[in-house]
Amino acid sequence: MDGSVRTASDDGPPSYYKGNENSLVSALKTLLFFTIMMVTLPIGLYFATKAYVFEGSMKMSSSDSYFYAAIVAVLAVHVVLALFVYVAWNEGTPKGKGKHD
Repeated sequence: MDGSVRTASDDGPPSYYKGNENSLVSALKTLLFFTIMMVTLPIGLYFATKAYVFEGSMKMSSSDSYFYAAIVAVLAVHVVLALFVYVAWNEGTPKGKGKHD
């Protein structure tokens, strides 16, 4: 009994807050990963397929290769978006959900 008064803030954040912080960090990492993928993958695939696949291997004209490379880039955007939705949807579910022991 030294006369000091302890408050709830002396112990740091409550335990339930720490769990929310970990899930927030995980969600932000997922968002950052898919943001980088959304920027780099379609642009990279556009230029790579235009130069190496359509003009290089298939010997297409420049205007045709623009068109088909754009289609590849749009498909890449859709794939990244679908993967993001899948990961975000399943992020909060328990690992053993759906298994009967």
